[in-house]
Amino acid sequence: MKPVSSPQDSRSVNDAELIQRVQAREASAFELLMRRHNRRLYRIAYSFLRDHAESEDALQDAYLAAFRSAERFRGEASLSTWLTRIVANECMTRMRRSARRNNIVPIVQAAVFSEEDEPMPEKDAGNEQETPDRQMLRSELRALLERRIEALPFDFRVVFMMRAVEDLSVEETAQCLGIPDATVRSRLFRARSLLRESIAQDLDLAERDVFDFAGERCDRVVARVMKAI
Repeated sequence: MKPVSSPQDSRSVNDAELIQRVQAREASAFELLMRRHNRRLYRIAYSFLRDHAESEDALQDAYLAAFRSAERFRGEASLSTWLTRIVANECMTRMRRSARRNNIVPIVQAAVFSEEDEPMPEKDAGNEQETPDRQMLRSELRALLERRIEALPFDFRVVFMMRAVEDLSVEETAQCLGIPDATVRSRLFRARSLLRESIAQDLDLAERDVFDFAGERCDRVVARVMKAI
């Protein structure tokens, strides 16, 4: 392996140049590759495994496999799609191994629904000022959404992460998972429907506690009235 060169801004190197340098066994190029794709690939691994430590291990092994097989990359798919497929394969291998150890019936592919995919929503950050309260609200909403995504059935969860969260195309997702384009569309539709239903249930429960008057607020009012009388 060539010695590590001086650090470079990953944004200045396109994927075509990056993979050529990786194929030449340039360590710094592979570091750039990992940093560029780490977030996406980790989140996809987690959508399979739902365990942070296991997802990190799977991602590490997938990177090692990608480095060893870099010479076989021919650009028939994008570098991102190629890496995602390696991560998906590593995760599936781990899941099958775990299923055999625990005598669990292997995951059965979910039925294909006939509904058409919905258009991807525009991602607009908006112009609203970021306040501490808004940051806290966003954090709470993100935590709620993460819990609901984790609770999705496996097939729907993985497709949702690839399409809605990581913004892979239908074709890229289908290539990574080895399923037809129509199956990607139907699973995304179903995943969104399930998420809406579960979040709606959370809202229904939360409505009962809106503007709660228990605890400190109740005690304060009672104390003031008792003092006044």
